[in-house]
Amino acid sequence: MTEYQAFQVELTDKVAHVAINRPEKANAMNAAFWTEIIDIFRWVDETDEVRVVVLSGNGKHFSSGIDLQLLAQATSQLGNDIGRNAERLRHKILSLQASLNAVDHCRKPVIAAIQGCCVGGAVDLISACDMRYSTADAQFSIKEIDMGMAADVGTLQRLPRIIGDGMMRELAYTGRNVSGEEAQAIGLVNRTYVDQSALMDGVFALAAEIAAKSPLAIRGTKEMIRYMRDHRVDDGLEYMATWNAAMLQSADLKVAMAAHMTKQKPDFAD
Repeated sequence: MTEYQAFQVELTDKVAHVAINRPEKANAMNAAFWTEIIDIFRWVDETDEVRVVVLSGNGKHFSSGIDLQLLAQATSQLGNDIGRNAERLRHKILSLQASLNAVDHCRKPVIAAIQGCCVGGAVDLISACDMRYSTADAQFSIKEIDMGMAADVGTLQRLPRIIGDGMMRELAYTGRNVSGEEAQAIGLVNRTYVDQSALMDGVFALAAEIAAKSPLAIRGTKEMIRYMRDHRVDDGLEYMATWNAAMLQSADLKVAMAAHMTKQKPDFAD
């Protein structure tokens, strides 16, 4: 596997484990993070052997959010021309958004496993994932408001579709901490676990279950769900019909039916 500065990446039994690997800095999202995550998820998308991704953080915390040194560097590059400053900042924000779009647009399911702190930019990151699981004592916070800014790399756009508009506004306006237990109650995470070891066991068991399904069917299901965020029901049904007109001709359908009839585990091609 490729060596990364901000990540540790492993592939085992069709499941890619992508771990933020800066535990000494509470997995703060530094410059390398934002460039490497694009490369990693391009590899995930292009590698047929990868069927599911588990995204985690090494050490005590999932991530403390964007590295403050990165913010300081961005502001230090500003000059006296307001127009050029605005253009430079806009370009930087769009590039950061593109990094998390790489997660959202990935064809494979991405499961976030969260322990400790998940703050600021880390909430943007998990909002781009398909599913989220955490320890009961994890702490979530849309912390940007306490830094005098609005969250700008995905939280405000994606989170309302996960936890609802009203709850998102409460968390974004106050920046208050949300425990893992409350996160489950509001739908931010699907399930909580007693500790990090149980969390990782549970998430990898789920990933293995998904990896055993038809990869073509999983990718099609994800594409349809993502498409429906921004389209009407009739648009989605039309797209579904066109999509499955081709996909129902896959050998996976025959493999699944044969396995069901013989009560054996299906073995799908990548």
